[in-house]
Amino acid sequence: MTTRLALLLEYDGSNYVGWQHQSGGRLAVQDVLEGAAAKLAGGAPVPSTIAGRTDAGVHAEAQVAMLELPGDWRPEKVRDALNFHMKPHRVVVLRAAFAPDGWNPRFSAIGRAYRYRIMNRRARPALLLNRVWHVDQPLDAAAMHRAAQSLLGRHDFTSFRAAACQAKSPLRTLDRLDVARLGEMIEIVAEARSFLHHQVRNMVGTLKLVGEGRWPEDAVAAALAARDRSAAGPTAPPQGLALTGVRYPEDPFAIAG
Repeated sequence: MTTRLALLLEYDGSNYVGWQHQSGGRLAVQDVLEGAAAKLAGGAPVPSTIAGRTDAGVHAEAQVAMLELPGDWRPEKVRDALNFHMKPHRVVVLRAAFAPDGWNPRFSAIGRAYRYRIMNRRARPALLLNRVWHVDQPLDAAAMHRAAQSLLGRHDFTSFRAAACQAKSPLRTLDRLDVARLGEMIEIVAEARSFLHHQVRNMVGTLKLVGEGRWPEDAVAAALAARDRSAAGPTAPPQGLALTGVRYPEDPFAIAG
């Protein structure tokens, strides 16, 4: 008998090479989770699947994963046991639930949300170190928001796609891209069914050029139309990015303990 479980994860990505295991000895979030799961399986490997990989330095407030453990397990027992074995790593299971039949954390998802934070002040961050992009030059968040609206809808996002992106098509439908100032913090919220590799960070790096006044607002639409990575702005650093939600037709955690 085995138990298939959906897990809702939170992690600080600062000290990891990203989600996915890599050779070379540096730790990935996947290594932390699967190492803890193996301790519940008598040392046997327990592979995981997730809603979407995060890069080195990127955080998650609501990553979704699935594990299959040998034996009969209650979700809350697995949550607590994994959290115990993942200490002192900054990776935590927030919720656990039985995975529905046929459910897959990646392919069953119908929406993903990311938030990018820019700390826009002269003084460098202390409490939010490695959680924000520090930009000391004043940014016009309203101009950034207006420019961002030209990216909404279904487009070829080649200009905002990493060169190493493995997606078969550059076509994506961007449902939301909002930019708002909250005191010294500028927050960019992006929502889509799925994103290309580095798409959010490349959009943020481009919008920063508008916020600085180096680009006019309509230059963002022109960069999109060019379908050329060199036409858009630089890639924003990973520290400000967090995966904040994954949506499913039926929420597997709706009845979780």
